[in-house]
Amino acid sequence: MKLLFKLQSLKLLWTLKPPNRTFHGHPRLLSSDVYSQYEPIRQGKQEIPKYFNFASDVLDKWSEIEKAGKRPSNPAFWWINGKGEEVKWSFEELGFLSRKVANVLTKECGLQKGDRLILILPRIPEWWLVKVACMRAGIVVIPGTSQLSAKDILYRLQASRATCIITTDKLAPAVDSVASQCQLLRTKLMVAKGSREGWLNFTELYQNQSADHSCIKTRMQDPMIIFFTSGTTGSPKMTQHSQGSLGFRPLLSERDWLDLTPSNVIWNTADTGWILTSIASFFDPWVFGSCIFIHNLPQTEPSVILNTLCRFPIDALIGAPTLFRMLVQSDLSKYKFMSLKWCMSGGEPLNPEVMEQWKSQTGLDIHEVYGQTETGIICSVFKGMKIKPGSMGKAAPLYDVQIVDKNANILPPGQQGEIAVRSKPIRPLGFFSEYLDNPKKTAESERGDFYVTGDRGTMDEDGYFQFIGRDDDIIISSGYRIGPFEVESALIEHPAVVETAVVSSPDPLRGEVVKAFVVLSPTFSATDLKGLARDLQDHVKKTTAPYKYPRKVEFVKELPKTVTGKIKRNELRDKEWGRM
Repeated sequence: MKLLFKLQSLKLLWTLKPPNRTFHGHPRLLSSDVYSQYEPIRQGKQEIPKYFNFASDVLDKWSEIEKAGKRPSNPAFWWINGKGEEVKWSFEELGFLSRKVANVLTKECGLQKGDRLILILPRIPEWWLVKVACMRAGIVVIPGTSQLSAKDILYRLQASRATCIITTDKLAPAVDSVASQCQLLRTKLMVAKGSREGWLNFTELYQNQSADHSCIKTRMQDPMIIFFTSGTTGSPKMTQHSQGSLGFRPLLSERDWLDLTPSNVIWNTADTGWILTSIASFFDPWVFGSCIFIHNLPQTEPSVILNTLCRFPIDALIGAPTLFRMLVQSDLSKYKFMSLKWCMSGGEPLNPEVMEQWKSQTGLDIHEVYGQTETGIICSVFKGMKIKPGSMGKAAPLYDVQIVDKNANILPPGQQGEIAVRSKPIRPLGFFSEYLDNPKKTAESERGDFYVTGDRGTMDEDGYFQFIGRDDDIIISSGYRIGPFEVESALIEHPAVVETAVVSSPDPLRGEVVKAFVVLSPTFSATDLKGLARDLQDHVKKTTAPYKYPRKVEFVKELPKTVTGKIKRNELRDKEWGRM
């Protein structure tokens, strides 16, 4: 295999020659594909294996199928940056390159099975190579967003006791400013063109490595990934997942939320620090042998997203609700998508009004997906399932999802309670192992026989779940319990509103009242904001129960959000209550 190495900007891009890859139609799944080989286990005819490694048991198997000519010749990985640079890898090439990186980690960095590595990279090819390499070597990878501050990095290094960190030259100074306080940190690798004192250059080490590496044998329960997930109080918790919970789970699941073939191309726009990227841009598509498409996307610009969908054969698009709220502000009639057939939204509920606007302009439905860092996908609207506006679908096949009360009693359809997943007597395969070093929080996550999500919702007679809000987002005004999402959905139907967030605000008479922060449409101008506020209040009163209307309205230019696009309602609420 000939590799032409090209140094471009701050990273190494690989242009592989040959082959020159083209796309074909959508063939039926072959009996020899990786997913089909696990059918006896899904049918209960065979036991779940004791040993499993995603790199050797999935990716390398697809490489063998590819070599035998039994997989379409589309890439396994396809990356662009919008500036003309492009990377395409087959499964064979992915295996070749990731073995080289595994040798960098084990031979050059001295990492061993069970060691922890913090990976803070944007959407660049190296992120995928390092993740696969860590699996080959049994190294536990800890993804982080590129927007982390020095304080965030210090906390993660100290809490995780990571011995290695890989990042870009942009974040290297932040790491250096705290490295002296991290006694266990031995190795710092930088993905960049230049050099920096105290850092190894990932690019240079990678070029000179052999691709001869034997994948380590790992058990199903061996730790594989740790995500730092924020709670309502305290510092982020370390949520540990195993080879089984993330890697084997999609092989055991039926084709529920993601029904792909080796000919499909899927694009997920989530940040690399979010679990959705690990699920939708790594494990699940590659189980089906599909092509993972990535755009570097330094910033989320609607025109870039829409033009990319027109220029590339992307079948499936996954994004946060914010993405679709932004896209429907454009004149979608100007865009003709090349191949898009399936759209999914996850992270928080998507307003029915946005779903209707997208459907009317594109002819495509948006399928909602609901899950958590601890569990992966809990509910989704599957292909072919009837879409109920405001609903996030039915329970994923591996999970028994219920609405429970504070005593873990299952509530009847239509009654509001907490969304929970049965965790006893048998803990579902897709569950996280534990909150590392925090047995108290691990224990508190369960109530009776259930893992409790902290989200409130309802289930209807057909088994569809509806999200109401985080348990700590619920507004209690004059004795009424009000979920912010239903108020937000009413507000966003108004033509003046692009985006909104609803939180509680202190009130001397009612204890607390509903307050709406509203971002106005750029095409809408109003000199009388007080009059507009009254108009919005009247609109909510007519759209939903009058007691839910926002007694306070504040117009803002933008809403605070996480890197994954979730609105930081807790930040807005804390400001209202004088806690910031």
